[in-house]
Amino acid sequence: MSMEEKQNSQTFQDFNQNIFRPKTREEISEIVRTCYKKNIPLEISCLKSKHKIGRNFQAEKTLDLSNYSGIIEYKPEELYIKVKAGTSIKEITSELEKNNQQLAFEPNDFGFIFSGNSNEGSIGGVISCNFSGPRRFKAGSARDHLLGFQGINGKGDTIKSGGTVVKNVTGYDLCKLVSGSFGTLIVLTELSIKVLPKPEVSKTLIINNPHLKKALDYLGTALSSSTDPSGGVFYPEYFRKNFIFNDLTQEGALIGIRIEGPLNSVDSRIEKLCKEIDLLNNEFSILDPEQSNIFWNKTKKLEVFSKLKSNLLRIVVPVSQTFDVIQKLKSYDINYFLDWGGSLIWLQLDQISVKTLKEIKDIIFNMSGYLTAIKIEEDIKASVDIFTIDPIKYKISEKIKKSFDSKRILNPGKMYSGI
Repeated sequence: MSMEEKQNSQTFQDFNQNIFRPKTREEISEIVRTCYKKNIPLEISCLKSKHKIGRNFQAEKTLDLSNYSGIIEYKPEELYIKVKAGTSIKEITSELEKNNQQLAFEPNDFGFIFSGNSNEGSIGGVISCNFSGPRRFKAGSARDHLLGFQGINGKGDTIKSGGTVVKNVTGYDLCKLVSGSFGTLIVLTELSIKVLPKPEVSKTLIINNPHLKKALDYLGTALSSSTDPSGGVFYPEYFRKNFIFNDLTQEGALIGIRIEGPLNSVDSRIEKLCKEIDLLNNEFSILDPEQSNIFWNKTKKLEVFSKLKSNLLRIVVPVSQTFDVIQKLKSYDINYFLDWGGSLIWLQLDQISVKTLKEIKDIIFNMSGYLTAIKIEEDIKASVDIFTIDPIKYKISEKIKKSFDSKRILNPGKMYSGI
């Protein structure tokens, strides 16, 4: 580009502004390239649904991708959709529903936690953070449905990986690498996502008032059963008030087990599961499709924390360790619920300190798990690690960061200090 062309470029003329809102990939590339040359840290942003997750860091400029949105290509018969990174999950979901299809990994909605209102965010943000909802243990995470991407590295160069079909190939799987990197490696620009047909019917078996140990036994039996559940959650009694349905008249803790598929199949599988678990008639109820969908929407949107003013931790451990983890954490005055059949713990604490968080991290690490601080008090945020990482993996992450973003201008320090 000649100097005259640069001077006529809107991006070039507006580079003194603090927030860039590009509309093309070329503009994104030019912005990143200029920041690279001038050593300017750049915050990657879009719909801000997960903006407060991660460490606070200093960035001179913000790259807002909310204007870089839209569906590029959608082929329902081939089960994939190609979109720009700033496209909202709401727009994608609406388009998929026209063909009775869905994003299988059920993106979490963190809007209720941070603002009290729904905000599912953009597809770029979802893939960058790799958070997935209740169907995760069956369908896989967000990264497992990323077929390919285009993005801009820390020098402003375009990177492309994958395509629009699932292939077994040798070499590095960059889709797995960039997903979950929180925008610290590249600026995602285009994504090809695998989609799946929506199930004909979804019903939920509710088991009433189990204690934690029994709940984990029930969930373990259900998730290993041939009845093929697509959701398994345990809510202690504290959260029962959040689920007021016609088919839920009892009090106490509850288990929700989702069964999906053709109507006759769903009914017979629920009946079979009840026999396998050996439930009495007064111990369970069944949510119809409408109530079932509401129940799982509340779960993936974390609505039980919609009035949360304190701290929320996301803990993943082997199911075999879940009971012992909860028992060890009870001394910290916690509220929690279990997803993924017990492997995912959403943990609320009214009070937290650097010392408390370190103690909890040590407990989780010793149980072969890991922890992410989703919401945490600002006055201690700068003093703690938001994500769990050991020294060896930190060194590896440091080298990966350098290969993609040698000057550390993309979301510097968002995940780990110094990366």
